[in-house]
Amino acid sequence: MRVGNRLYENQGIHVISAIFTVDGNCTKVLLVKRKNEPYKGKWALVGGALYNNEYLEDGARREIFEKTGIKDVNLYQYGVFDELRKNDNNNMRMVAIAYLGLIDGKNTKIIKENKNTTDALWFDINNVPNLAFSHNEILEKELEKLRVLILKSNILKVLLPEEFTMPQLQSIYEGILNKTFDRRNFRKKILSLNIIEDTNKEVSINGNKPSKLYKFKDKIENKKIF
Repeated sequence: MRVGNRLYENQGIHVISAIFTVDGNCTKVLLVKRKNEPYKGKWALVGGALYNNEYLEDGARREIFEKTGIKDVNLYQYGVFDELRKNDNNNMRMVAIAYLGLIDGKNTKIIKENKNTTDALWFDINNVPNLAFSHNEILEKELEKLRVLILKSNILKVLLPEEFTMPQLQSIYEGILNKTFDRRNFRKKILSLNIIEDTNKEVSINGNKPSKLYKFKDKIENKKIF
């Protein structure tokens, strides 16, 4: 790489995170409203420019904390998005490194405003506005990634108690996948994924027939997809 080559100029790296939660049967994504140009007043995914002295994930976590106050979120790197910006007078190529995370929105305090944003809200994924930059495209791809991850990992641990019933788990799957499953078929399919295990315990809720309790496996093997 020849540093002086002008073809290396005017390029920037951003780290962009789609942070999801599930509220009932509704999947939501956390958006922030931009305070500054470009796209002043537009909603956007959480993110910003990467510092030249930090690693990618460190930058993503810093941006999340600065713009929302969230400290602890499991991040999964999804991919890279390329955008040539020719409308804001700097003609820069912006490369976005995309991450996704999943948190318990009900028990997470969100900062509403900081030096770069004027608001932060959870949006139903079916009611997301036109976002800044190429964030609608990034969000769509990251939602697809989330729907794959819940079928092959224990990412849903943050939304459930350590031990949970099959109906509790089914409700979250239906919310994220936007599908309704037959109870017996869901149980059969989810057990075939080999990501949860029977605790050999039962719980009775509101005097109903006892239900088995399950938990996520710490180590996931033989990953399968529905």
